Amino acid sequence: MDLDFIVTFVFLSLFLFSCLFFGYDESQRLNIYVKIYTSSPFLVCMDLALSQREVIDPNYLWIGPDGKNLKGKGYVNLTATGKLMMKGFKTQMSGSYTCTLSYKTIQTDTQKETNNFKTYKFMLYAYREPDYTYQISVRFTTKECGIEANGQFFEELKKILGDLISDLTCQVIEPSYKCHFVKLPKHGLLDELFVTFKVNPFAPGWEALCSQFSYDCEDVTNSKVQKARELIEEFFHKQTYILRHEFRNVPAIHYIDHSFEVTRIDSCRPGFGKNDISHNDCAGCCVVCDRGMYSPNNEVICRTCRNIRIKHYGAKSC
Repeated sequence: MDLDFIVTFVFLSLFLFSCLFFGYDESQRLNIYVKIYTSSPFLVCMDLALSQREVIDPNYLWIGPDGKNLKGKGYVNLTATGKLMMKGFKTQMSGSYTCTLSYKTIQTDTQKETNNFKTYKFMLYAYREPDYTYQISVRFTTKECGIEANGQFFEELKKILGDLISDLTCQVIEPSYKCHFVKLPKHGLLDELFVTFKVNPFAPGWEALCSQFSYDCEDVTNSKVQKARELIEEFFHKQTYILRHEFRNVPAIHYIDHSFEVTRIDSCRPGFGKNDISHNDCAGCCVVCDRGMYSPNNEVICRTCRNIRIKHYGAKSC
């Protein structure tokens, strides 16, 4: 048999196997994270050991978070062999899914039939990708800290950066600067401007951009803000080249080479949050807030609601 065919067959077998989530016994619960508006992997109403054996007259009963039978629901794909897939996963689909498998065993000598039952539990959580914001800091030399030119330079810099990324529906927010005296080794005191700002993908018009898509558009906005970050980094890196090759006299205010620093800040949409303890298998995800918890804004965590008992997932208020 051709070696390439064998390798391809093994790879496809492993891939298909990895798309299945087998159940555990009823004393355990399997957590599964489903990206919002996508389909879940197939949930198998059987444990791995039983799947390797002959199963006679199997019957599968899937119950959703609302306690109702899932058979015949339009948003599920339920196969004849008991595999369940949730289609177009939404926040309200989060919760506990239980499957009861009934089957027979037949004794070879007496042909006696015995009914067997096994229950498997799956916990499905909707999640979203976090929204990216980049915090950027750069430094410039200046002649003196107290001169008016520093403020004028800062205003012009904000305008340049804003224009640079405007086509991406990204914006510069929370810009600020401070002037400090810096003592470098083997040098005297230098006056430097410490400039900081953030870049996010929520400039006016971003909602209209997202309305063009039938799914949630974090992937689109995150891609755009990453591009904006790259453009800004490229802009500052070019300043060193320009300073060395296009100026005979060094300007009083100029970029300090290698001072560009960037940090990504994640935020979650209302009703979602991060928790690397209870959701350590999806620690980087914005997971739907559990029952009894809520997130009213773009924070990173879900808060506990102490006033009332929230009985649904993804609450935005208490």
